[in-house]
Amino acid sequence: MRRRFFLALAAAACAQPAAAQPSPGTTPPSGSSLKPTDLLGASGDANFLAWLNDFYARSLAAGWARAVLDKELSGLSPDPRVVAHDASQPEFARPVGDYVNADVTPGAVRLGVLKRQTVPELDKIARASGVPAEILVAIWGMESGFGASQGDFDVVRSFATLAAAGRRRGWAEDQLNACLKIINTGTATRSQLRGSWAGAMGQTQLLPATFLTTAVNASGTGKPDIWGSAADALASAAHLLAKAGWVTGQGWAREVSLRRGFDYGLSEGPKETPLWWAENGAIRADGGDWSAADAGAQAQLVLPSGAEGPAFLVFPNHFVIRTYNNSLAYALAVGLWADRLAGAAPLKTPWPHETPLSLTDRMDAQTALSKLGYNPGDVDGVVGLATRQALRAYQKARGLVADGYLSPAMVQRLRGELRGGSATGEKPAGATLSSAPRAAAHTSD
Repeated sequence: MRRRFFLALAAAACAQPAAAQPSPGTTPPSGSSLKPTDLLGASGDANFLAWLNDFYARSLAAGWARAVLDKELSGLSPDPRVVAHDASQPEFARPVGDYVNADVTPGAVRLGVLKRQTVPELDKIARASGVPAEILVAIWGMESGFGASQGDFDVVRSFATLAAAGRRRGWAEDQLNACLKIINTGTATRSQLRGSWAGAMGQTQLLPATFLTTAVNASGTGKPDIWGSAADALASAAHLLAKAGWVTGQGWAREVSLRRGFDYGLSEGPKETPLWWAENGAIRADGGDWSAADAGAQAQLVLPSGAEGPAFLVFPNHFVIRTYNNSLAYALAVGLWADRLAGAAPLKTPWPHETPLSLTDRMDAQTALSKLGYNPGDVDGVVGLATRQALRAYQKARGLVADGYLSPAMVQRLRGELRGGSATGEKPAGATLSSAPRAAAHTSD
């Protein structure tokens, strides 16, 4: 990389009178046509080069040494793979049940048990942080397949690419600055900073800014190595969850059974104690008693696959898991995998068979809800909390099962109502629910 930098300087020297040339590592003199990208040997489209020139100037003004910027930004170009990933929008979204079933398998549970035994420091990490070892092992498996799939992207280049694209510029520049700090302080080398296309690094996939504030050395080597040391990666994940508010001794969620006539509109609504939920028709599916810690906690009801799928009371620790990935499906997969590692039985209510909705289906439903007077948030095809809340309000107003679940029949009904026709297809509240296959909507929060 340094060689490319000096080759770029040599090329610039051939094109300009010697007296006009800045020395290596200096800003071009006033009035010079040279830009930092000329000296850095950077390449890319006009948008990327304009961003890099601006970032370089702002970084100098913020106090970064030219030598650091020149070394790490030399030869920089946008990564087309990052561009492709960032622009992609899947045509079909993955159902929550499929997501969980693909990750929480008997084979995955057995592998998790074996992998746990390879990290002798894990029990100490769990005791010190208060985060159960099973949760940490499940995150390790979810994030990188226990270290096997950490990503091969140069994260400096990834964040430069994302920053130049502009959609998440402030966030990407913050992460890029964190990369420079990691390198400049000697905490890790540039060659170590490898990760996913979006910049998450190591066996537990930490972003650079998170690495700076939460990475832990548990293996005794002096510097946190989340790439090569499972102990460091797991300790860092535990530190992240502890800082996010993990409640020691409290569960993350519990499956519940709902009595006939239950008000499904309560899902993703109030946060109340398990006793309150029992009085309103939601009881533990396994018939067990609540621990003291769980009995006093505020829990929220979630219906990931609607009224026909399993129901859960989720506790504050559920939302702490979502510090890693703000996805209901992700948190359920981590928690259920951890439960199985701890010896829990499979769910009482199986996940229903679901067929994914297309992007057009989801966006049409959001458009219809908006035009009918309900606010689903952005019409982007991502069925998040705002869309589900809007759908529940719509369902309740029409006397339907208000579970906020976007099925193919519900999409058909919304389209028909928007056209001024009649499209029912959903049973009224209190009607017997069918077990026919349904399509699932993507859930991001």
